[in-house]
Amino acid sequence: MTAITDKRGRWVKRQTRTTRITHWIWALSVFFLMGSGAQIFNAHPVLYFGDQSGFGFDNTVFSLAGEGRALPGWATIPSGVDLATGRVVHFFFAWVFVVAFLVWCVGAVASGHMWHDLMPRRADLRSLAGDIRQHAQLRFHHRRRYGPLQKLSYGAVLFGLFPLIVATGLAMSPAMNAAFPWLPEILGGRQTARTLHFAAATGVVLFILVHVVMVLLAGPVNEMRSMLTGWYKLDEGE
Repeated sequence: MTAITDKRGRWVKRQTRTTRITHWIWALSVFFLMGSGAQIFNAHPVLYFGDQSGFGFDNTVFSLAGEGRALPGWATIPSGVDLATGRVVHFFFAWVFVVAFLVWCVGAVASGHMWHDLMPRRADLRSLAGDIRQHAQLRFHHRRRYGPLQKLSYGAVLFGLFPLIVATGLAMSPAMNAAFPWLPEILGGRQTARTLHFAAATGVVLFILVHVVMVLLAGPVNEMRSMLTGWYKLDEGE
């Protein structure tokens, strides 16, 4: 990790170019995916477990049917009722998201970012309680490496929610079902895959909201500079 010192303090090159580019591609993709996904959900705002749904099945786990428009127009893309356009937008940005994720994985492995910055170590687990306590007290540190809570939360999204979203999305595709019929089966059926897809997407939205709040509280200038230029200013003594 490159470091320099000048009259303003000590700096490190914290984010690689690949991480920065894919971060903003993800941000753009997730914006359109969530809006178009809300449009698709509005067409049938009911979630099920199993492989099939309909009048002959009693497998509903969540429903907003009968509530008028389940999600408001400002939350959907397009804002009006247009399922066809919503599906086109969703599928396009889904593939943009997948390609960016694969590029990030290759770059993170090649640069060592995945092992050095994201994989929790024993020391991280031992200091996790203290890190949670400091975050609760709104005490943030600007260090070379991610803290334990950052590693666990980023890891949960990158290696948990992102792959689950991709897998469940593929499991709902008729073309993928024909090529890989075992995929929806291991996920519990196409309807279960849809429910898991919705749950994982909701988890990503919640993560983004918390992430933005943390960036604002920790110092938005330093955090944004890191994700735009790669350079991150450390606390004194770091």
